[in-house]
Formats: sequence, structure tokens, C-alpha cells
Amino acid sequence: MKLLLATRNKGKVKEIQQKFSSISKIELLSIEDIEKDFGSVGDVIEDGETFAENALKKARTLSQITGLPTMADDSGLVIDALGGEPGIYSARYAGEGASDADKNFLILEKMKNIPKGKRTARFVCAIALVIPNNGEFVTEGICEGEISAEPKGSFGFGYDPIFFLPEYQKTMAELPLEIKNSISHRAKAIENAVEILNSLLREHNF
Repeated sequence: MKLLLATRNKGKVKEIQQKFSSISKIELLSIEDIEKDFGSVGDVIEDGETFAENALKKARTLSQITGLPTMADDSGLVIDALGGEPGIYSARYAGEGASDADKNFLILEKMKNIPKGKRTARFVCAIALVIPNNGEFVTEGICEGEISAEPKGSFGFGYDPIFFLPEYQKTMAELPLEIKNSISHRAKAIENAVEILNSLLREHNF
């Protein structure tokens, strides 16, 4: 069974590949892989009001274009002291074309007067699976933490350098991939998606 991952983010692809390594019947394809056959598929406009809505829209759109079972995610950082920002706007919070460093700097500037103990935040990930003729499924994963005072670590991507995990006394970007992949919001959502796909494989013998 071929499964299209609706992303060009190489960090996400690497993380997902590791989680799917136990399913030998699934061949994972990235957008770059399928564009060799289908041409440029463009970017799906994420205009949903929730992570789940955005993930489903991406998965549906790419599945309709290619005819392939498709998995898409939408994830972001939710900060209590900022009223839930950046939320679904996490990827473009600092404006189009902003780097990860730009986004992290903006968050730290907005949080500079927020004291320790009130810097709670969480990463949220929704994953949508669209399987032609076999339904649509959505899973979610959450990872609780805090916003650090400064960026630390060179692993990971996005907001990982400023997302502090009290139980490890490290930011997400300071954790090796194997640890991150066992505790992250995306890891938890992917594990649920793996269970769904395993059930479908057993039931329908793809």
C-alpha cells in the first residue's frame, strides 16, 4: 500500500518514517516523490478553524489529485499567556517567508514579561488519513511544556528550541530524535494513525 505524506518538510518526513518502520506493507511517499508523476500539486490553503480541519483539507485535496491514500498533519504551538497564539497560525506567525529563528524571536519578545510558572504551553498535532473507498480518520496528540527564556538546542525544527520540557530539563531541540519521537505531539498522533492503518491492512488486506 502506498501512502502519500502531504508535506515537503523533511523533518516531518524523517520523524514519520521512523514511526512507520514497523509496517512493512506501507510504502511512504512525499510530495516531492509524487510530483515526478503528477507535476506540481501546489500548496493547499489552510483556512480551517482547527488543526483537524486543516489536516483533513490537505489530505482530501492531495488524495483527490493523486488517487492515493494520503496522510496530512496540522500542528502548532498553543501558549496560554498569549490566549492560545500562535495556534493554527504557527507556521506563518511571523509573516510569510519568516525563518524558524524569526518565529522563535517573536514569541520570546511577546513573552519577555511573562514570569516563570505562567509560561505554560503545548504542542498540538492533528493527523488526518484519507483512504479512498475506506473512509477518513483523524487522530490527535498533545505534548505539554513551557516557553523557555531563550532558544537552546540544535535538534528538531520550528519552535522546538523554545519549548521546554520540565521532566527532562531540556528544550525539545536538545533531545535526541529517538526521545523526541517517543514523547512529541506528532509522535503520539502518528502512533494512533499507525494503529488505524494496521487495522485497515488486516481488515482489507491491501
